[in-house]
Amino acid sequence: MKSIRNRTLLLVLGVLSLSLSLISYRSYRDAQHEVEELFDARLAQSARLLAGLIDADLPDSRRALLQDALDAALVQARGPLGHEYENKLAFAVYDSDGAPLLGSASAPPGRLETLLGSNGDGDLQGGFLSRERDGQRWRLFLLRDAPDALWILVSERADVRGELAQKIARRSLQPDLIGLPLLGLLVWLAVGWGLRPLAQMARSLRQRAPDSLAELPRQPLPDELLPIRDALDRLLAQVTELLGREKRFLADAAHELRTPLAVLRIHAQNALAATEPAERDAALQQISAAVERAGRVVGQLLTLARLEPGASETPPSSIDLLPLVRQELAELAPLALERDQELTLEAAEADDYRLLGDGPALSILLQNLIANAIQYTPLSGRIQVSLEADVSHLQLAVSDSGPGVPAAQRERLFQRFFRQGDSSGAGLGLAIAARIAELHGSRVELLDSPLGGLQVRLSLPRRPA
Repeated sequence: MKSIRNRTLLLVLGVLSLSLSLISYRSYRDAQHEVEELFDARLAQSARLLAGLIDADLPDSRRALLQDALDAALVQARGPLGHEYENKLAFAVYDSDGAPLLGSASAPPGRLETLLGSNGDGDLQGGFLSRERDGQRWRLFLLRDAPDALWILVSERADVRGELAQKIARRSLQPDLIGLPLLGLLVWLAVGWGLRPLAQMARSLRQRAPDSLAELPRQPLPDELLPIRDALDRLLAQVTELLGREKRFLADAAHELRTPLAVLRIHAQNALAATEPAERDAALQQISAAVERAGRVVGQLLTLARLEPGASETPPSSIDLLPLVRQELAELAPLALERDQELTLEAAEADDYRLLGDGPALSILLQNLIANAIQYTPLSGRIQVSLEADVSHLQLAVSDSGPGVPAAQRERLFQRFFRQGDSSGAGLGLAIAARIAELHGSRVELLDSPLGGLQVRLSLPRRPA
Protein backbone atom coordinates (compact mmCIF):
# COMPACT_ATOMS: atom_id res chain seq x y z
CA MET A 1 0.00 0.00 0.00
CA LYS A 2 1.57 3.26 -1.15
CA SER A 3 -0.28 5.83 0.98
CA ILE A 4 0.44 6.04 4.69
CA ARG A 5 -2.81 7.94 5.13
CA ASN A 6 -4.87 5.20 3.44
CA ARG A 7 -3.09 2.49 5.38
CA THR A 8 -3.62 4.26 8.69
CA LEU A 9 -7.25 4.99 7.84
CA LEU A 10 -7.95 1.36 6.94
CA LEU A 11 -6.24 0.12 10.09
CA VAL A 12 -8.13 2.55 12.33
CA LEU A 13 -11.47 1.93 10.64
CA GLY A 14 -10.86 -1.81 10.73
CA VAL A 15 -10.20 -1.70 14.47
CA LEU A 16 -13.21 0.56 15.02
CA SER A 17 -15.46 -1.63 12.85
CA LEU A 18 -14.42 -4.76 14.68
CA SER A 19 -14.85 -3.08 18.06
CA LEU A 20 -18.25 -1.63 17.13
CA SER A 21 -19.36 -4.99 15.73
CA LEU A 22 -18.48 -6.74 18.98
CA ILE A 23 -20.12 -3.97 21.02
CA SER A 24 -23.22 -4.03 18.79
CA TYR A 25 -23.49 -7.81 19.04
CA ARG A 26 -23.19 -7.57 22.79
CA SER A 27 -25.79 -4.78 22.84
CA TYR A 28 -28.10 -6.87 20.68
CA ARG A 29 -27.80 -9.84 23.02
CA ASP A 30 -28.37 -7.64 26.04
CA ALA A 31 -31.36 -5.96 24.41
CA GLN A 32 -32.84 -9.32 23.46
CA HIS A 33 -32.39 -10.59 26.99
CA GLU A 34 -33.98 -7.47 28.49
CA VAL A 35 -36.91 -7.67 26.06
CA GLU A 36 -37.45 -11.29 27.05
CA GLU A 37 -37.38 -10.31 30.70
CA LEU A 38 -39.87 -7.49 30.12
CA PHE A 39 -42.23 -9.75 28.18
CA ASP A 40 -42.01 -12.46 30.82
CA ALA A 41 -42.75 -9.88 33.49
CA ARG A 42 -45.79 -8.70 31.49
CA LEU A 43 -47.07 -12.26 31.12
CA ALA A 44 -46.75 -12.83 34.87
CA GLN A 45 -48.41 -9.50 35.63
CA SER A 46 -51.29 -10.24 33.23
CA ALA A 47 -51.81 -13.66 34.81
CA ARG A 48 -51.99 -12.17 38.28
CA LEU A 49 -54.48 -9.53 37.12
CA LEU A 50 -56.72 -12.24 35.69
CA ALA A 51 -56.41 -14.20 38.92
CA GLY A 52 -57.60 -11.13 40.81
CA LEU A 53 -60.59 -10.63 38.53
CA ILE A 54 -61.80 -14.23 38.44
CA ASP A 55 -62.81 -16.29 41.44
CA ALA A 56 -64.05 -19.84 41.92
CA ASP A 57 -67.68 -18.81 42.58
CA LEU A 58 -68.01 -17.09 39.22
CA PRO A 59 -71.59 -17.74 38.02
CA ASP A 60 -72.18 -18.99 34.53
CA SER A 61 -73.92 -15.79 33.45
CA ARG A 62 -70.92 -13.67 34.43
CA ARG A 63 -68.53 -16.12 32.89
CA ALA A 64 -70.51 -15.86 29.64
CA LEU A 65 -70.25 -12.06 29.81
CA LEU A 66 -66.48 -12.29 30.28
CA GLN A 67 -66.20 -14.65 27.34
CA ASP A 68 -68.26 -12.27 25.18
CA ALA A 69 -65.96 -9.42 26.29
CA LEU A 70 -62.89 -11.41 25.25
CA ASP A 71 -64.48 -12.20 21.86
CA ALA A 72 -65.39 -8.54 21.39
CA ALA A 73 -61.83 -7.58 22.22
CA LEU A 74 -60.68 -9.68 19.29
CA VAL A 75 -63.03 -7.80 16.96
CA GLN A 76 -61.79 -4.44 18.27
CA ALA A 77 -58.20 -5.55 17.85
CA ARG A 78 -58.85 -5.90 14.13
CA GLY A 79 -60.31 -2.41 13.95
CA PRO A 80 -58.60 0.93 13.29
CA LEU A 81 -57.77 1.39 16.97
CA GLY A 82 -56.33 -2.08 17.41
CA HIS A 83 -52.79 -3.37 17.19
CA GLU A 84 -51.47 -6.24 15.12
CA TYR A 85 -49.82 -7.80 18.15
CA GLU A 86 -53.07 -8.10 20.16
CA ASN A 87 -54.14 -11.33 18.47
CA LYS A 88 -50.72 -12.80 19.23
CA LEU A 89 -51.49 -12.74 22.93
CA ALA A 90 -53.65 -15.47 24.52
CA PHE A 91 -55.48 -15.69 27.86
CA ALA A 92 -57.13 -18.80 29.28
CA VAL A 93 -58.56 -19.93 32.61
CA TYR A 94 -58.86 -23.58 33.61
CA ASP A 95 -60.44 -25.26 36.56
CA SER A 96 -58.48 -27.42 38.95
CA ASP A 97 -58.94 -30.43 36.65
CA GLY A 98 -57.54 -28.58 33.63
CA ALA A 99 -60.86 -28.05 31.86
CA PRO A 100 -61.14 -24.69 30.04
CA LEU A 101 -63.41 -22.11 31.61
CA LEU A 102 -62.55 -18.91 29.76
CA GLY A 103 -60.22 -18.06 26.89
CA SER A 104 -59.43 -15.46 24.31
CA ALA A 105 -59.88 -16.23 20.63
CA SER A 106 -56.15 -16.94 20.27
CA ALA A 107 -56.10 -19.25 23.33
CA PRO A 108 -55.24 -22.88 22.59
CA PRO A 109 -58.23 -25.25 22.53
CA GLY A 110 -58.52 -28.38 24.63
CA ARG A 111 -57.58 -29.30 28.13
CA LEU A 112 -54.60 -27.87 29.93
CA GLU A 113 -52.74 -31.15 30.36
CA THR A 114 -53.05 -31.78 26.62
CA LEU A 115 -51.52 -28.39 25.89
CA LEU A 116 -48.74 -28.85 28.41
CA GLY A 117 -48.15 -32.51 27.70
CA SER A 118 -48.84 -33.68 31.27
CA ASN A 119 -50.85 -36.67 32.48
CA GLY A 120 -52.84 -35.14 35.29
CA ASP A 121 -53.19 -32.52 37.90
CA GLY A 122 -50.29 -33.80 39.87
CA ASP A 123 -47.99 -33.31 36.94
CA LEU A 124 -48.93 -29.69 36.28
CA GLN A 125 -46.23 -27.21 37.21
CA GLY A 126 -46.54 -23.42 37.20
CA GLY A 127 -44.01 -20.97 35.80
CA PHE A 128 -42.65 -20.08 32.38
CA LEU A 129 -42.83 -22.61 29.57
CA SER A 130 -42.22 -22.75 25.81
CA ARG A 131 -44.41 -24.78 23.45
CA GLU A 132 -44.96 -25.28 19.72
CA ARG A 133 -48.52 -24.77 18.42
CA ASP A 134 -49.75 -24.49 14.83
CA GLY A 135 -46.24 -24.07 13.56
CA GLN A 136 -45.52 -21.17 15.92
CA ARG A 137 -43.52 -21.06 19.08
CA TRP A 138 -45.31 -19.65 22.12
CA ARG A 139 -44.04 -18.42 25.43
CA LEU A 140 -46.40 -19.38 28.31
CA PHE A 141 -46.81 -18.45 31.92
CA LEU A 142 -48.95 -20.75 34.03
CA LEU A 143 -50.16 -19.46 37.39
CA ARG A 144 -51.80 -21.64 40.06
CA ASP A 145 -54.59 -19.72 41.83
CA ALA A 146 -54.75 -21.94 44.90
CA PRO A 147 -57.52 -20.06 46.80
CA ASP A 148 -59.87 -20.29 43.82
CA ALA A 149 -58.56 -23.66 42.58
CA LEU A 150 -57.95 -22.23 39.12
CA TRP A 151 -55.15 -22.30 36.56
CA ILE A 152 -54.39 -19.03 34.77
CA LEU A 153 -52.52 -19.30 31.47
CA VAL A 154 -51.12 -16.30 29.60
CA SER A 155 -49.14 -16.95 26.39
CA GLU A 156 -47.49 -14.92 23.65
CA ARG A 157 -46.06 -15.77 20.27
CA ALA A 158 -42.26 -15.77 20.16
CA ASP A 159 -42.07 -13.97 16.80
CA VAL A 160 -43.53 -10.86 18.46
CA ARG A 161 -40.60 -10.79 20.82
CA GLY A 162 -38.16 -11.41 17.96
CA GLU A 163 -39.53 -8.54 15.91
CA LEU A 164 -39.34 -6.15 18.81
CA ALA A 165 -35.82 -7.27 19.70
CA GLN A 166 -34.70 -6.80 16.09
CA LYS A 167 -36.23 -3.35 15.94
CA ILE A 168 -34.52 -2.37 19.17
CA ALA A 169 -31.21 -3.79 17.91
CA ARG A 170 -31.52 -2.02 14.55
CA ARG A 171 -32.25 1.24 16.24
CA SER A 172 -29.27 0.77 18.52
CA LEU A 173 -27.09 0.04 15.47
CA GLN A 174 -28.26 3.04 13.46
CA PRO A 175 -25.98 5.54 15.26
CA ASP A 176 -23.00 3.25 14.64
CA LEU A 177 -23.84 2.77 10.95
CA ILE A 178 -24.32 6.49 10.46
CA GLY A 179 -21.39 7.50 12.65
CA LEU A 180 -18.80 5.15 11.14
CA PRO A 181 -18.52 7.01 7.78
CA LEU A 182 -18.44 10.32 9.62
CA LEU A 183 -15.80 8.94 11.95
CA GLY A 184 -13.84 7.74 8.92
CA LEU A 185 -13.91 11.23 7.45
CA LEU A 186 -12.74 12.73 10.73
CA VAL A 187 -9.93 10.15 10.97
CA TRP A 188 -8.94 10.93 7.38
CA LEU A 189 -8.69 14.64 8.18
CA ALA A 190 -6.88 13.97 11.47
CA VAL A 191 -4.33 11.69 9.81
CA GLY A 192 -3.79 14.25 7.07
CA TRP A 193 -3.19 16.93 9.67
CA GLY A 194 -0.83 14.64 11.56
CA LEU A 195 1.14 13.85 8.37
CA ARG A 196 1.39 17.48 7.33
CA PRO A 197 5.02 17.82 8.54
CA LEU A 198 5.97 14.83 6.39
CA ALA A 199 4.27 16.38 3.38
CA GLN A 200 6.08 19.66 4.07
CA MET A 201 9.42 17.82 4.24
CA ALA A 202 8.68 16.06 0.94
CA ARG A 203 7.69 19.36 -0.67
CA SER A 204 10.89 20.97 0.60
CA LEU A 205 12.95 18.14 -0.91
CA ARG A 206 11.15 18.45 -4.26
CA GLN A 207 11.81 22.20 -4.37
CA ARG A 208 15.56 21.84 -3.78
CA ALA A 209 17.94 22.47 -6.64
CA PRO A 210 19.35 19.29 -8.20
CA ASP A 211 22.91 20.25 -7.23
CA SER A 212 22.03 21.31 -3.66
CA LEU A 213 23.57 19.01 -1.05
CA ALA A 214 23.14 21.33 1.91
CA GLU A 215 21.49 20.14 5.12
CA LEU A 216 17.73 20.21 5.40
CA PRO A 217 16.22 23.33 7.00
CA ARG A 218 16.31 23.28 10.80
CA GLN A 219 12.56 23.82 11.13
CA PRO A 220 10.69 22.24 14.07
CA LEU A 221 9.66 18.66 13.32
CA PRO A 222 7.83 15.93 15.23
CA ASP A 223 10.00 13.42 17.06
CA GLU A 224 9.18 10.72 14.50
CA LEU A 225 10.67 12.78 11.63
CA LEU A 226 13.86 13.84 13.39
CA PRO A 227 15.64 10.50 12.69
CA ILE A 228 14.61 10.78 9.02
CA ARG A 229 16.01 14.31 8.76
CA ASP A 230 19.22 13.28 10.52
CA ALA A 231 19.59 10.25 8.23
CA LEU A 232 19.07 12.43 5.14
CA ASP A 233 21.60 14.94 6.44
CA ARG A 234 24.14 12.15 6.95
CA LEU A 235 23.43 10.82 3.47
CA LEU A 236 23.88 14.28 1.94
CA ALA A 237 27.11 14.73 3.87
CA GLN A 238 28.39 11.37 2.61
CA VAL A 239 27.43 12.25 -0.97
CA THR A 240 29.17 15.61 -0.59
CA GLU A 241 32.28 13.91 0.73
CA LEU A 242 32.19 11.32 -2.07
CA LEU A 243 31.84 14.00 -4.74
CA GLY A 244 34.65 15.96 -3.10
CA ARG A 245 36.91 12.92 -3.19
CA GLU A 246 36.10 12.33 -6.83
CA LYS A 247 36.85 15.95 -7.68
CA ARG A 248 40.12 15.81 -5.76
CA PHE A 249 41.05 12.56 -7.46
CA LEU A 250 40.36 14.00 -10.90
CA ALA A 251 42.22 17.20 -10.07
CA ASP A 252 45.18 15.27 -8.65
CA ALA A 253 45.27 12.92 -11.62
CA ALA A 254 45.09 15.80 -14.10
CA HIS A 255 47.78 17.69 -12.18
CA GLU A 256 50.19 14.79 -11.96
CA LEU A 257 49.66 13.44 -15.48
CA ARG A 258 49.91 16.80 -17.17
CA THR A 259 53.67 17.10 -16.64
CA PRO A 260 54.58 13.53 -17.80
CA LEU A 261 52.39 13.95 -20.87
CA ALA A 262 54.01 17.27 -21.70
CA VAL A 263 57.45 15.70 -21.25
CA LEU A 264 56.40 12.78 -23.45
CA ARG A 265 55.27 15.18 -26.17
CA ILE A 266 58.54 17.08 -26.06
CA HIS A 267 60.66 13.93 -26.17
CA ALA A 268 58.52 12.51 -28.96
CA GLN A 269 59.01 15.72 -30.95
CA ASN A 270 62.73 15.53 -30.29
CA ALA A 271 62.82 11.92 -31.46
CA LEU A 272 60.95 12.83 -34.64
CA ALA A 273 63.23 15.78 -35.26
CA ALA A 274 66.47 13.96 -34.48
CA THR A 275 68.83 13.47 -37.41
CA GLU A 276 71.42 11.39 -35.60
CA PRO A 277 70.76 7.90 -34.18
CA ALA A 278 72.34 8.85 -30.86
CA GLU A 279 69.96 11.81 -30.45
CA ARG A 280 67.00 9.61 -31.35
CA ASP A 281 68.06 6.92 -28.87
CA ALA A 282 68.46 9.48 -26.09
CA ALA A 283 64.97 10.90 -26.80
CA LEU A 284 63.47 7.39 -26.80
CA GLN A 285 65.15 6.62 -23.46
CA GLN A 286 63.63 9.81 -22.05
CA ILE A 287 60.24 8.74 -23.41
CA SER A 288 60.61 5.33 -21.71
CA ALA A 289 61.49 6.97 -18.38
CA ALA A 290 58.53 9.37 -18.67
CA VAL A 291 56.15 6.49 -19.49
CA GLU A 292 57.45 4.55 -16.49
CA ARG A 293 56.90 7.53 -14.19
CA ALA A 294 53.38 8.10 -15.57
CA GLY A 295 52.62 4.43 -15.01
CA ARG A 296 53.75 4.70 -11.39
CA VAL A 297 51.55 7.76 -10.90
CA VAL A 298 48.52 5.99 -12.41
CA GLY A 299 49.11 2.89 -10.29
CA GLN A 300 49.39 4.91 -7.09
CA LEU A 301 46.29 6.92 -7.95
CA LEU A 302 44.29 3.74 -8.54
CA THR A 303 45.56 2.30 -5.27
CA LEU A 304 44.54 5.45 -3.42
CA ALA A 305 41.09 5.38 -5.03
CA ARG A 306 40.60 1.76 -3.96
CA LEU A 307 41.34 2.71 -0.37
CA GLU A 308 38.68 5.40 -0.21
CA PRO A 309 35.70 4.67 2.13
CA GLY A 310 33.13 2.41 0.49
CA ALA A 311 35.39 1.60 -2.48
CA SER A 312 36.51 -1.81 -1.21
CA GLU A 313 34.27 -4.59 0.01
CA THR A 314 37.07 -7.04 0.93
CA PRO A 315 36.16 -8.61 4.28
CA PRO A 316 38.96 -8.77 6.88
CA SER A 317 40.75 -12.10 7.21
CA SER A 318 43.33 -13.63 9.51
CA ILE A 319 46.84 -12.70 8.36
CA ASP A 320 50.25 -13.73 9.65
CA LEU A 321 52.23 -10.51 9.27
CA LEU A 322 55.73 -12.02 9.57
CA PRO A 323 55.57 -14.10 6.33
CA LEU A 324 54.02 -11.10 4.59
CA VAL A 325 56.92 -8.85 5.63
CA ARG A 326 59.43 -11.46 4.48
CA GLN A 327 57.72 -11.74 1.10
CA GLU A 328 57.83 -7.99 0.52
CA LEU A 329 61.47 -7.81 1.61
CA ALA A 330 62.32 -10.59 -0.84
CA GLU A 331 60.61 -8.72 -3.69
CA LEU A 332 62.36 -5.41 -2.89
CA ALA A 333 65.77 -6.89 -2.04
CA PRO A 334 67.06 -6.49 -5.66
CA LEU A 335 66.49 -2.74 -5.44
CA ALA A 336 68.48 -2.58 -2.22
CA LEU A 337 71.27 -4.75 -3.67
CA GLU A 338 71.41 -2.50 -6.72
CA ARG A 339 72.20 0.39 -4.37
CA ASP A 340 74.51 -1.75 -2.22
CA GLN A 341 72.18 -1.26 0.78
CA GLU A 342 71.83 -3.58 3.77
CA LEU A 343 68.20 -4.70 4.23
CA THR A 344 67.50 -6.58 7.47
CA LEU A 345 64.53 -7.90 9.46
CA GLU A 346 64.33 -8.14 13.24
CA ALA A 347 61.50 -10.31 14.65
CA ALA A 348 61.17 -12.99 17.30
CA GLU A 349 60.27 -16.23 15.53
CA ALA A 350 58.36 -17.63 18.50
CA ASP A 351 55.92 -14.70 18.73
CA ASP A 352 52.42 -14.70 17.26
CA TYR A 353 52.07 -12.09 14.48
CA ARG A 354 48.51 -12.85 13.41
CA LEU A 355 45.86 -10.13 13.03
CA LEU A 356 42.61 -9.44 11.21
CA GLY A 357 43.07 -7.22 8.18
CA ASP A 358 43.17 -6.70 4.44
CA GLY A 359 46.14 -8.71 3.10
CA PRO A 360 46.57 -6.91 -0.25
CA ALA A 361 46.33 -3.52 1.43
CA LEU A 362 48.96 -4.45 4.03
CA SER A 363 51.23 -5.61 1.20
CA ILE A 364 50.92 -2.20 -0.45
CA LEU A 365 51.67 -0.51 2.89
CA LEU A 366 54.87 -2.55 3.32
CA GLN A 367 55.93 -1.96 -0.28
CA ASN A 368 55.54 1.78 0.04
CA LEU A 369 57.34 2.07 3.38
CA ILE A 370 60.26 -0.14 2.38
CA ALA A 371 60.52 1.32 -1.15
CA ASN A 372 60.56 4.86 0.29
CA ALA A 373 63.35 3.86 2.70
CA ILE A 374 65.36 2.33 -0.17
CA GLN A 375 64.83 5.41 -2.33
CA TYR A 376 65.88 7.99 0.27
CA THR A 377 68.72 5.98 1.84
CA PRO A 378 72.10 6.73 0.21
CA LEU A 379 74.30 4.11 -1.41
CA SER A 380 75.71 1.51 0.98
CA GLY A 381 73.20 2.59 3.64
CA ARG A 382 71.19 0.48 6.06
CA ILE A 383 67.47 -0.26 6.22
CA GLN A 384 66.01 -2.19 9.12
CA VAL A 385 62.46 -3.58 9.43
CA SER A 386 61.47 -4.61 12.95
CA LEU A 387 58.36 -6.45 14.06
CA GLU A 388 57.19 -6.86 17.66
CA ALA A 389 54.08 -8.46 19.14
CA ASP A 390 52.12 -8.08 22.35
CA VAL A 391 48.70 -9.28 23.46
CA SER A 392 46.62 -6.78 21.49
CA HIS A 393 48.93 -5.04 18.97
CA LEU A 394 51.72 -5.61 16.46
CA GLN A 395 54.47 -2.97 16.31
CA LEU A 396 55.93 -2.40 12.83
CA ALA A 397 58.89 -0.06 12.26
CA VAL A 398 60.98 0.76 9.17
CA SER A 399 64.23 2.59 10.00
CA ASP A 400 66.86 3.89 7.59
CA SER A 401 70.25 5.60 7.71
CA GLY A 402 69.33 8.31 5.27
CA PRO A 403 69.41 12.07 5.75
CA GLY A 404 66.16 12.07 7.74
CA VAL A 405 63.44 14.71 7.70
CA PRO A 406 63.25 17.76 9.98
CA ALA A 407 60.42 17.48 12.53
CA ALA A 408 58.75 20.60 11.14
CA GLN A 409 58.39 19.01 7.68
CA ARG A 410 57.30 15.51 8.65
CA GLU A 411 53.58 16.16 8.55
CA ARG A 412 53.90 17.44 4.98
CA LEU A 413 55.11 14.02 3.88
CA PHE A 414 51.53 12.73 4.24
CA GLN A 415 50.22 15.28 1.74
CA ARG A 416 49.43 13.92 -1.69
CA PHE A 417 52.08 14.56 -4.37
CA PHE A 418 54.53 16.11 -1.91
CA ARG A 419 58.07 15.02 -2.75
CA GLN A 420 61.19 15.80 -0.80
CA GLY A 421 64.27 16.74 -2.77
CA ASP A 422 64.70 15.53 -6.33
CA SER A 423 62.70 12.32 -5.93
CA SER A 424 61.14 10.86 -9.08
CA GLY A 425 58.25 9.29 -7.18
CA ALA A 426 54.62 10.27 -7.37
CA GLY A 427 54.50 11.66 -3.82
CA LEU A 428 51.69 9.29 -2.83
CA GLY A 429 53.53 6.53 -0.93
CA LEU A 430 53.12 7.84 2.62
CA ALA A 431 49.59 9.12 1.88
CA ILE A 432 48.60 5.61 0.82
CA ALA A 433 50.35 4.05 3.84
CA ALA A 434 48.58 6.44 6.21
CA ARG A 435 45.22 5.58 4.64
CA ILE A 436 45.84 1.81 4.97
CA ALA A 437 46.92 2.25 8.59
CA GLU A 438 43.74 4.24 9.26
CA LEU A 439 41.62 1.46 7.77
CA HIS A 440 43.31 -0.95 10.20
CA GLY A 441 42.71 1.24 13.25
CA SER A 442 46.23 2.67 13.43
CA ARG A 443 48.23 5.74 12.41
CA VAL A 444 51.68 6.25 10.93
CA GLU A 445 54.25 8.02 13.11
CA LEU A 446 57.47 9.60 11.82
CA LEU A 447 60.33 9.50 14.35
CA ASP A 448 64.08 9.80 14.50
CA SER A 449 65.71 6.55 13.46
CA PRO A 450 68.31 4.86 15.67
CA LEU A 451 70.29 4.40 12.43
CA GLY A 452 70.48 8.16 11.98
CA GLY A 453 67.75 8.75 9.43
CA LEU A 454 63.93 8.49 9.59
CA GLN A 455 61.85 5.82 11.33
CA VAL A 456 58.27 5.07 10.24
CA ARG A 457 56.36 3.31 13.02
CA LEU A 458 52.78 2.12 13.40
CA SER A 459 50.90 -0.03 15.93
CA LEU A 460 48.39 -2.40 14.30
CA PRO A 461 45.63 -3.79 16.54
CA ARG A 462 45.01 -7.51 16.17
CA ARG A 463 41.26 -6.90 15.89
CA PRO A 464 40.46 -3.45 14.41
CA ALA A 465 37.28 -1.81 15.68
